[in-house]
Amino acid sequence: MRKVALLALLALALPAPPALAQGLSLAAGSSDQPIQVDADQGIEWLRDKNVYIARGNAKASRGGVTVQGDTLTARYRAKGEGGSEIYQLEAEGNVRIASANESIVADRAVYDADQGVLVMTGRNLKLVTRQDTITARDSLEYWEKRQLAVARGNAEAVREKKRIKADVLSAQLAEGANKEMKLRRVDAFGHVDVRTDQEVAKAEKGVYLVEQGTATLIGDVKITRGQNQLNGEIAEINLNTGVSRLLSGPQGSARVRALVVPNQQPKAAGTGG
Repeated sequence: MRKVALLALLALALPAPPALAQGLSLAAGSSDQPIQVDADQGIEWLRDKNVYIARGNAKASRGGVTVQGDTLTARYRAKGEGGSEIYQLEAEGNVRIASANESIVADRAVYDADQGVLVMTGRNLKLVTRQDTITARDSLEYWEKRQLAVARGNAEAVREKKRIKADVLSAQLAEGANKEMKLRRVDAFGHVDVRTDQEVAKAEKGVYLVEQGTATLIGDVKITRGQNQLNGEIAEINLNTGVSRLLSGPQGSARVRALVVPNQQPKAAGTGG
């Protein structure tokens, strides 16, 4: 199979991002670094439209970050001081974006260099770091300047056996000691579901502090452990220790309720009853 390599994108430098936003962006590294593009079927240059199109197992690499897809489309514009710059990179089909410690899987991805936003759509959307996994049904956005991932539609964030699920998750990431990205805080909205090995907690919205392992849930809270259930308006849950505090609403506007089912001991063989 024929492979074409394009190094002419040397002049199409993306603007350099903030130092802590280099994890999953082709803007990572020096603005003088080239973007290298390889494709099995070929690379087309639409000069009048300021577009490059790479087809067939296309791959763009720069600064330790690689974007792969069936088709890659780069749109560029002239710079005032001469030369050109890419302002949008679009990947279609079997998309994978990877750095040394993180990866993203999608059917389609569009990177807006001006906004520093990567938007992924399609099936089986997934962002994976060394410790965390974020999935979504409808879309997955990564705002590199804010180090923020937004997952929409049956969204879920998982670390080890702890998981939080909701209609929308807004996940704040941070750079760890080894330069890897990891979740710091997750804000959840709509049909919030927090799970551990022993219990399930549901609410209307919540805040999960990942490193501390604590979640604050608000609105129609239900905590279930086995057959036991606690209901209230606000809950504070420590996912590391398994300790939960259920609170009433503001000024006692909603009472706390509990349903506790005693353990039933099995009857001994041969006894009546």
